[in-house]
Amino acid sequence: MADTPQTQSSPRRIRWWPAAAICLIVLARVLWARLAPDLNFQQRNLQTGIAVLAGGGALGLWWLFLSRLRWRLRLLGVGICLMGLLVLVVCFRIRGVSGDLLPIVEFRWRPGFVARQSTNVVHGLRYGPSTNGAWFPQFLGPNRDGRLPGPRLETNWTAYPPQILWRQSIGAAWSGFAVACDYAITQEQRGEQECVVAYELKTGRPLWVHQHSARFNTKIAGEGPRTTPTIAGNRVLAMGATGMLTCLDFASGQMHWAVDVLATTGSSLPSWGTASSPLVTDKLVVVHSGKNSTQSLHAFSIEDGKQPVWSAGNTSPGYASPILATLAGVPQILAFNSDLITSHDPASGKVLWSHPWGNGNDVCSSPIVVSSNRVLVASGYGYGAELIEVTDRNGKLSATRVWKSPRLKSKFGHLFVRDGCAMGLDDGMFAAIDLADGSLRWKEGRYGHGQGLLVGELYLLMAESGELVLLQPTRAAPNELARFRVFNAKTWNPIALVDDLLLVRNDQEAAGIRLAVARPVD
Repeated sequence: MADTPQTQSSPRRIRWWPAAAICLIVLARVLWARLAPDLNFQQRNLQTGIAVLAGGGALGLWWLFLSRLRWRLRLLGVGICLMGLLVLVVCFRIRGVSGDLLPIVEFRWRPGFVARQSTNVVHGLRYGPSTNGAWFPQFLGPNRDGRLPGPRLETNWTAYPPQILWRQSIGAAWSGFAVACDYAITQEQRGEQECVVAYELKTGRPLWVHQHSARFNTKIAGEGPRTTPTIAGNRVLAMGATGMLTCLDFASGQMHWAVDVLATTGSSLPSWGTASSPLVTDKLVVVHSGKNSTQSLHAFSIEDGKQPVWSAGNTSPGYASPILATLAGVPQILAFNSDLITSHDPASGKVLWSHPWGNGNDVCSSPIVVSSNRVLVASGYGYGAELIEVTDRNGKLSATRVWKSPRLKSKFGHLFVRDGCAMGLDDGMFAAIDLADGSLRWKEGRYGHGQGLLVGELYLLMAESGELVLLQPTRAAPNELARFRVFNAKTWNPIALVDDLLLVRNDQEAAGIRLAVARPVD
């Protein structure tokens, strides 16, 4: 019998066109996200991430159901992808996000903070400023405005570089340092304990630790407290991330009193934690409450912390700390809330004026007073800045907009005024706008979402990358002068300067840095 020829099936060709179409759609979506003028920088990153993830999922479905490959190859490809994802999950973790909402990835076996025991407690120090009058007792400095008159810093960091006096690991937090009497006090998260810690200013030696059981941590917001303590005489006021307001003895760290602000005011924990650095005025300590609060601002007696002396406002607070200001000749507390700017009488909390604000995004950057009757406010997420004029009409204060500008969008960095301009970080870039009309003067250099201080005519900026930058900004240009690498990780924390000693930290490390002071001009 003759052999019967065997019928051989021709191999199926891969169907490439769906994959190509998916890639083109993703590319178009990414280009739209990067170039869309109505999206802020964070929204562009989010839209890009969504497009890439959606495209990856669509390519997976194509591979599995539309590629025409043999099922053995399809399943093998899926298995390889799943194995790769498993390796990534086992080896890496996401440690929060950058100020532009980009994920920060680290090895899972990276060691965490190991708390140092406080074995040296120093007693008997004089309260108040250090002997030479230099101190930094609260968030943004002595006047809570991010400005210092001096010292006159050396600008040649090549010949006179900054010197790191001490550097050490520290518990997670976005707090800054408050300084008095050679005590540098900050807040930290150490395991399940939320801590207020005092270090020796010039050595970083721990002096005392106060701790209580509380912990705030989310992937986006990060871990630990977010406020800077306030030193008032012989007391330290600290606000934890979960709303615990604590009053401690300055020399020993022993607790005088503590109050759960959220429980007391009937509010709930904000998405990013409570972030109101305590404001001390007269015999009161003033802080914001949490979200869903019927009243946003609360004052407690600094002596005993009993039920609020007053509560005021009728809107949920933002994440900015209140400031004390005098506008139109009237002393007042300015509160930057989620949808209103409110002014309060310091003694009673009475609302003196209010002004609508915001686009529903988080409000973090504190207002700045620019003249005897004008205040500047700004927000990130595409919103911008606004100059507000306060007028006294027959004993009643009112606020009106002078101008609004999208050219200075401060996410949480503090702004400052110099040479008739408002300056600061605009979506991570250093920018200046004219106070006359809000027009852009210049915008240069991407520093991320860091923090800075105006020291005389110089600006010390701690970039988000952990690099210390010295600038001499004018109406004409930012004039970057020098850079000095301190950390190699995300740095959002406010900085503090006492004489020539700069204190910097992030959520992992802290350092004391000696800055050279310029010699007197003959």
